[in-house]
Amino acid sequence: MTVVDDRPETVAPAPRRRPNRLLALLRNSWRQLTSMRTALILLFLLAIAAIPGSVLPQRGISPEKVNQYFVDHPDWAPRLNRIGAFEVFGSVWFSAIYLLLFTSLIGCITPRLRDHIRALRSRPPAAPKRMARLPQHTVLPAPPGGTAAIAEVLRKRRWRVEVRGDEVSAEKGYLKETGNLLFHTSLIAVLIGVALGSWYGWSGNRLLVAGADNAFCNTRQQYAEAKLGPRVDSADLPRFCLRLDDFQARFLASGQPDFFNATVTVDGPDEPTRSADFSVNSPLRLNDANVYLLGHGYAPVIRYTDRFGNSQISDEPFLTTGDMGLTSEGLAAFPDANVDPATGQRAPDQQMAFTGIYLPTAPEQAPFVRSQYPTERNPALNLVAYRGNLGLDAGIPGSVYELDQRQVRTGKVKEVGTKLLRKGEKWTLDDGTTVEFLGTERYVTLSIRHDPGSTMLLVSCGVLLVGLMGSLFGKRRRVFFRVMPADPGDGSPTSGSSLVEVGGLPRTDYPGFADEFTQLIAAVKGDADPAAERAGVREGAE
Repeated sequence: MTVVDDRPETVAPAPRRRPNRLLALLRNSWRQLTSMRTALILLFLLAIAAIPGSVLPQRGISPEKVNQYFVDHPDWAPRLNRIGAFEVFGSVWFSAIYLLLFTSLIGCITPRLRDHIRALRSRPPAAPKRMARLPQHTVLPAPPGGTAAIAEVLRKRRWRVEVRGDEVSAEKGYLKETGNLLFHTSLIAVLIGVALGSWYGWSGNRLLVAGADNAFCNTRQQYAEAKLGPRVDSADLPRFCLRLDDFQARFLASGQPDFFNATVTVDGPDEPTRSADFSVNSPLRLNDANVYLLGHGYAPVIRYTDRFGNSQISDEPFLTTGDMGLTSEGLAAFPDANVDPATGQRAPDQQMAFTGIYLPTAPEQAPFVRSQYPTERNPALNLVAYRGNLGLDAGIPGSVYELDQRQVRTGKVKEVGTKLLRKGEKWTLDDGTTVEFLGTERYVTLSIRHDPGSTMLLVSCGVLLVGLMGSLFGKRRRVFFRVMPADPGDGSPTSGSSLVEVGGLPRTDYPGFADEFTQLIAAVKGDADPAAERAGVREGAE
């Protein structure tokens, strides 16, 4: 006998696909990176990472200070150098934080922008069935015009209105989210502007003494300090020259500065020849660079006549010591002094140098170490003469404003006398040579820079502030009106007439919403105060 199995055939369930762990990890990592919390953390880390760049010397700005830091801190300097502490803004870790913040902000803004555009294009939602549960709720007699009159009042107060039969929905306050998006988009533009300025910008500082012989041309070799962006080569610098023709300064009776103005002649292949004036708060605008006036001072003109009768003139600038009287210190070196004209041989131990303190307004009596006023009312030059091997032929870099004290300590340079000279006076040294104080030339300290991202930064910061104001003062809220017939037998004064149920909902924290709701109800009822009505219309702009 054949047995037939009539039980239903069971089908084995299909095997479940195991999720790709790598894709899940990447998806979760992207969600974490593009969250607003992560963006705020990265912004905080970027601020912390910039601290070493303002505390420690940077190679791109002041390489000599970096070298001095290695001398002063031989243990710490190599360790800091390994982590890029002397090139913070070009280091890998700073760039990583910068790029992560940039990516995080874009990831945050893109979906929010899409949702905001969708919300702007959508209609206000329908009124809820139970408006009594809303934070603000009331019932009032229906106005004569019904829903049309209610909608007209709301539109005058700049609400977005949607009428659905016997219901009116309105909302306002999109400025808050618009401000948020403007703020974060502007922050991205600020980062782009900073990146453009860092990659394609350049800057340099130069001390320029008045006179045609001291003209400056825009080449990297003629800068005291220069910084070029990674995408800028020396050949990319615009070609122009500057000559300082005049400098005017005015001071108050207390010695505080009141007015500065520099007059220069600009010429070169990339600039038309012209005379231009600029001051501290009004830089000189060139085609591809801006020239800023940072400081000023005096360059004493000293003429030295050696024992063979050969004269040399020095007009090296003396740097101000920082006091209000513009007391200045500097060095006038004559390494080519005392060259025998018959043989052309130079005695290395007969080189001359003069360190000095220049006083624009010297006191009448000693000590002559501090100027009493910044203008030249009683100019005097206090000189100390040195003779010997100045060490300039050794090839060791040194400052042009200070005498190499190593030569003094080893006895290769010796002091031969001191003298206070007034303008036009001459000093005869022990070997018959003379030094004469002829007067002074003015000099200015210039910062010449080009930042292609500056315009973007300016516009972005302005939009950022506008967005911030909108984000702070914009308040999202909704109101709903439902016209409904009254119960004819309830015995109320409005028995037999239509009623309007009203509900209000602030979408964000808004303590003043109750007052605004009261004013709105009064406007619908027709008994609103005109001043309050105008205030409500102005408030509707947000």
